[in-house]
Amino acid sequence: IVREYNAIPGFHASFDAATLKAIQANPEVAYVEQDAVVTIQGSQSPVPSWGLTRVSQTTLNLSSPYYYNDLAGSGVTAYVVDTGVYTAHSDFGGRATFGANFISGSANTDENGHGTHVSGTIGGTKYGVAKKVNIVGVKVLDAQGSGSTSGVVAGMDWVAARAVAGKSVVNMSLGGGKSQAIDDAAARLYAKNIPLIVAAGNSANNACTGSPAGAANTYTVGATDKTDYPASFTSYGTCVEIFGPGVGITSAWIGGTSATNTISGTSMATPHVVGVAALYIAKGGLNTAQSVFDKLTTTSTKNIVKGSLGGTANRLVYNGGAI
Repeated sequence: IVREYNAIPGFHASFDAATLKAIQANPEVAYVEQDAVVTIQGSQSPVPSWGLTRVSQTTLNLSSPYYYNDLAGSGVTAYVVDTGVYTAHSDFGGRATFGANFISGSANTDENGHGTHVSGTIGGTKYGVAKKVNIVGVKVLDAQGSGSTSGVVAGMDWVAARAVAGKSVVNMSLGGGKSQAIDDAAARLYAKNIPLIVAAGNSANNACTGSPAGAANTYTVGATDKTDYPASFTSYGTCVEIFGPGVGITSAWIGGTSATNTISGTSMATPHVVGVAALYIAKGGLNTAQSVFDKLTTTSTKNIVKGSLGGTANRLVYNGGAI
């Protein structure tokens, strides 16, 4: 026996299997519980971007701090398939690396800002949801934010060859018309148990008509504003699984190690969901892509998004507070 308790009628001890079985069979023993890890709760106040507060609240209270589990995505890698990432930005604290470049003739950095902004929302020390996650930038879009299906598929293929199931999540805040190649690449990631979370799109139309938003093996994110209404631009429909904050989001930017920008889009909503996924993955037990998707769905705040949803499920991403 290691310790006897006064607050409860019990004790902390270590037993061999036979002794444990005998104790469990004793009718005078109410229960036996395996010892587990408990962590401190992290909090952030003041909050630099309203989206952080919103993902840690089940009701609309933007004056609250951002609460999160202190694991904060530690041990998880988020792959950002985008314009690259400005790894020198101070908000990443050395946790961001440049993985691969599929834009011919371009520098191995973010020349647009979009990928850095997305990465900052996922895992920035100040602006991020999962403040200890590792970020890997995969460049498939150029300085103008444009790329090709072949380049996107190459980036997805690169991730599929390297990401580790149960330790990884992928953000794709991009999209275009329907592409079987992109949808097939998404299916490959799913088959390898790498969760792919994607933007619904900003065309205010049916997300099912595009890729990767309409792919069967992705988790698609629409955008809400500060009042819990769908953003005016967000795409919608049965292919959209969840909403996240996506209007007026402040995060890291290019041009300086402390640069920021405030922009809007389902591109901004998606990394909130990816960050929350990283928080959950870090706690363990989510070893398949579907288990991550299911966790995001079951923990989401239901029936909180207001207005017309165009057939979209009424779910808002939630990190479980101080999980």
